[in-house]
Amino acid sequence: MDNNTALLNEVTAKANVWLNGNYDAETKKEVRRMLDNSDKTDLIEAFYKDLEFGTGGLRGIMGVGTNRMNIYTVGAATQGLANYLKLQFKNESQIKVVVGHDCRNNSRLFSETAANIFSANGIKVFLFESLRPTPEMSYTIRELGCQSGIILTASHNPKEYNGYKAYWNDGGQLIPPHDVDVIKEVEKIKSVDEIKFQGNKDLIQIIGKEIDEKYINCITKLTLSPDSIKRNENMKIVYTPIHGTGVEIIPATLKAFGFKNIINVPEQDVVSGDFPTVVSPNPEEPAALDMAVKKAIATDAELVLASDPDADRVGAAVKNDKGEFILLNGNQTAMILTYYLVRRWKELGKINGKEFVVKTIVTTELIKEIAERNGVICFDVYTGFKWIAATMRENEGKLNYIGGGEESYGYLPENFVRDKDAVSTCTMLAEVAAWAKDNGMTMYDLLLQIYAEYGFSMNKGISVVKKGKSGADEIKRMMAEFRSNPPKEIAGSPVIMVKDFASLEAKDQNGKVTKLVMPTTSDVIQIFTADSDKISIRPSGTEPKIKFYVEVRGVMKSVADYDNANQKALEKIEAAKKSLNL
Repeated sequence: MDNNTALLNEVTAKANVWLNGNYDAETKKEVRRMLDNSDKTDLIEAFYKDLEFGTGGLRGIMGVGTNRMNIYTVGAATQGLANYLKLQFKNESQIKVVVGHDCRNNSRLFSETAANIFSANGIKVFLFESLRPTPEMSYTIRELGCQSGIILTASHNPKEYNGYKAYWNDGGQLIPPHDVDVIKEVEKIKSVDEIKFQGNKDLIQIIGKEIDEKYINCITKLTLSPDSIKRNENMKIVYTPIHGTGVEIIPATLKAFGFKNIINVPEQDVVSGDFPTVVSPNPEEPAALDMAVKKAIATDAELVLASDPDADRVGAAVKNDKGEFILLNGNQTAMILTYYLVRRWKELGKINGKEFVVKTIVTTELIKEIAERNGVICFDVYTGFKWIAATMRENEGKLNYIGGGEESYGYLPENFVRDKDAVSTCTMLAEVAAWAKDNGMTMYDLLLQIYAEYGFSMNKGISVVKKGKSGADEIKRMMAEFRSNPPKEIAGSPVIMVKDFASLEAKDQNGKVTKLVMPTTSDVIQIFTADSDKISIRPSGTEPKIKFYVEVRGVMKSVADYDNANQKALEKIEAAKKSLNL
């Protein structure tokens, strides 16, 4: 029997379980269609594996089958999580969870399905009345004293996708040991008959506006420059939710902060899981901000803000010295926010040596420079905001959190949420713009001033796609080669340190080895040079890619040196790519 025949037999057997099991008629009809179709591509894609409940939850294409997002895969995930919560919190008189969802197709159906399953297991459910941002769900876990929470979202993935993210009682996403232990409980669900779909309405409480008001009220207390906002209350700000959950709450929060001139993009205020005006609803993609930038040009606005579908990531555009809009990258946004927060905390006498910021290891080192030069501790954590949340939890009651961020457009300027938050980030970026204006600067001027004060930095992400099993094998070989034979120089600068987060060892140019203190291992290598450049290398966890994060540093004695520093950095990045054989 060849491999293709074996695979077809396997998927046919799995499909027949769905055809003959306790599944709804519409699902069975679709399974029958796939089985009867002479082209077995759909059948194989739908059943060749089970959609994995990974450390970040579920994410996949919507449809019928074990490898798709549907009420049955969502159901198994929820039943497994419910079982785990009952084990972990057996002494609680009433276990409580929050259930939220974004704008995606089927998100409401999936959230109601999950609410029914939790309640059928005796768990009290606070279900949002309609779509809400991911950070608001995180806030609500803490506000209502819940043990867990989930949100149905695939973040900024294409419209065909949906996802399921699980959170713990601190409001952060699951980390060890809970992430792995929940996965084990989910994997124990072997039959649809083990999933309790019949909900208990008495245990489901609909929530909405009252939580919005509390959340917005908490965010308004973050302001550090209320007088600057008052003097610039009519500053024009264009905001787009890109069809997502920020549509009402972000303009409302900006107004509660004191900004009176919020300009919307009507076509993108349409809540839709089809994302009709964009190819990808991802604020990291310049095209996603096109309509907002055009609106800003037409209205002579000063700042453009965009949030992704579940309102946890932020894209921003500011005017350069020629009056043209340029997009800030994730590192620049995180750096500007860190600079502003640290500076204002210091000016207001709020820094006493017990303050900290958090960044991920692949995010710009300038954040560490800004923090440490101002007497603020900077923690480096793995990629993924759950690690920032974990650091916040570890230091709760001991140190004061100022802010945290990552290069992938996620930032958190408050401690009452434990995930990246586009709602508070948009309002703080607007405050930075108002404060800069009050001080005779634009946001662009401020960016250049930070470079002049703390040193120039340019970051470039490079992804090398290697598809299929052969591609996966090639990525493993590449990582092994970087481990056993790291480059001696990058762009002409000697390598002085290599950190391997799989072995948790750092080796300097003299061969001296020191231990890295991290909560777990990770398949990441970092290379540091004498010029303070940094290369981070890791395989993607979700796509057939190996990712390179290149940061080159430069000297900028004054704002006037920016163009020269920029050009030199571009040349250095090209040289770094050659050193890495990219």
